[in-house]
Amino acid sequence: MGFSWGAGSSAYQTEGAWDKDGKGLSIWDVFSHKKGKIQLNDTGDSSCEGYYRVKVWDQVLQEKYGGWQNISMVNHFNEFANLCFERFGNRVKYWITFNNPWSVAVEGYETGEHAPGLKMRGTGAYKAAHHIIKAHAKVWHTYDTQWRGKQKGLVGISLSGDWGEPVDISNQKDIEAAERYVQFYLGWFATPIFHGDYPQVMKDFIGRKSVQQGLGTSRLPTFSPQEKSYIKGTCDFLGIGHFTTRYITQKNYPSGRSSSSYFTDRDLAELVDPRWPDPGSEWLYSVPWGFRRLLNFVKTQYGNPVIYVTENGVSEKMLCTELCDDWRIQYYKDYTNEMLKAIKDGVNVKGYTAWSLLDKFEWDEGYSERFGLYYVDFRNKNKPRYPKASVQFYKRIISSNGFPNQREVENWRRKAVETCSSSNHLLAAEEQRSSAANILRLIHDPLTSHMEMVTEIVVPTVCTLSILLSAIFLMFLLRRRN
Repeated sequence: MGFSWGAGSSAYQTEGAWDKDGKGLSIWDVFSHKKGKIQLNDTGDSSCEGYYRVKVWDQVLQEKYGGWQNISMVNHFNEFANLCFERFGNRVKYWITFNNPWSVAVEGYETGEHAPGLKMRGTGAYKAAHHIIKAHAKVWHTYDTQWRGKQKGLVGISLSGDWGEPVDISNQKDIEAAERYVQFYLGWFATPIFHGDYPQVMKDFIGRKSVQQGLGTSRLPTFSPQEKSYIKGTCDFLGIGHFTTRYITQKNYPSGRSSSSYFTDRDLAELVDPRWPDPGSEWLYSVPWGFRRLLNFVKTQYGNPVIYVTENGVSEKMLCTELCDDWRIQYYKDYTNEMLKAIKDGVNVKGYTAWSLLDKFEWDEGYSERFGLYYVDFRNKNKPRYPKASVQFYKRIISSNGFPNQREVENWRRKAVETCSSSNHLLAAEEQRSSAANILRLIHDPLTSHMEMVTEIVVPTVCTLSILLSAIFLMFLLRRRN
């Protein structure tokens, strides 16, 4: 089977239509409607209006059960997945149970930056992750025992992971801190799934700090021997979402109960090199060599599993319209090149998905950051799309299945920028017309505020249709309830 290329998208981040056709509330519908939660109070209510462009989701679970803090979610999620296997399994052969569960756990139940917005420092993220891992394993077993024989599909999970590099490679404490960074990030989920239990370093550090805080048991939940055996090996392929790298150094945090959190449990500090390219997003620096090191880490730690890169891309933060995204071209060139080096290293990478196809709602950042290969004019009710220069460049990477030679690649870049220049003129004209219309509208209705937003579900396009189970989980339960 050949290498697969694609571009990713996400339901809540692009669909809009938040209250149409009997759809129930999602936790992001509720969270984004609370003032002050999202940049500029944007919401995903309309976003790219993708819902209306295709002929054809979990607040009730949050309110009734407490979301992923409740073990009952494991069975609910499995029931939903089983229905998906029944209805779509004759066509879908690649299934991803969860995308970026780190973000769900940490930003949803630890920092409260993402929906459902809970701040359960030091406990919430660990409990949510524990139940998510159990849910993933149960779904994998359901498919394995009931559907695999006749449908011949595969079930995996997509995990996010930034690389951590020691500040001082001759300092053992920095080396160990960098290892902890990756284990508390990617290893938190990957190690149970491949080896049956949490990384030893997580058990040691969280357990020790829990004792120092006077707790009877560790804040990190434990798996029974039966659960370890049940969870181990529940991954036919591993999705990897990767964007950037951090330098890591040792930093000791106090162990007081009031100061406990996922971040202080790690006893480390994250640093960046000011020379790293930074297109504007406060967290995303271009450090391509970290990608190769992360992929080789996965190979070494988890027995060289089949890998699909499900998210990799770069955003920009700019108020003006700019389709000639030369920095994004450079990012994709550098990162895909490091991935190809990893493949030569023997890493079993079988596909790559650029993030993302369209500009969209970026969670707590609203519409202030743009990841898309295509520019979306959110101020226009029709949400028109305009190709950026990176579209043409990425097309050529796909058609060549990589890079033929340096001269040809530079020729791709030149042609891509030439193409986007004419599109810039067209978009500028549209922007002028839109601005004029907005001015007239505001004159007639000075109290009108213009707010828009998007939502997400990541569907990696690996040339075979994939469905992200967690994305439409709520829809099934809501309809079942009704």
